[in-house]
Amino acid sequence: MASSEITSGALVTLQDLHPSSPYFKQGASLRVTGKLHDYSVETAIATIADGSERLKINTQHLRELSFRVGSIYQFIGELLIQPDNEAVLQARVGRNVDGIDLNLYHQSLQLLRKFQADHLKKPAT
Repeated sequence: MASSEITSGALVTLQDLHPSSPYFKQGASLRVTGKLHDYSVETAIATIADGSERLKINTQHLRELSFRVGSIYQFIGELLIQPDNEAVLQARVGRNVDGIDLNLYHQSLQLLRKFQADHLKKPAT
């Protein structure tokens, strides 16, 4: 029987999502954060931005979440890569995180990655 385990969403920035990135894989479980650029009620597709990078989010499974352009949101879901190499995150969780300092968030993510690289690769002594 195949495993239906849902993995946790890897913390990534929108800058991390490019075709040569280890995170840019079909079905990868990711957590992304960005400012809502636009949202279509008809298609349930939101576009978030972080700097010059953008990512489409399919929000069809999200309930009880209101969208405001200009607000900051965090989504957890699976990455779907289209035939034209465009990525769309199929969101299973979404939340408004207005008030977050994105610069500080990016700095903490860099420190977390450095810590993990330093400590997870060393054998236990």
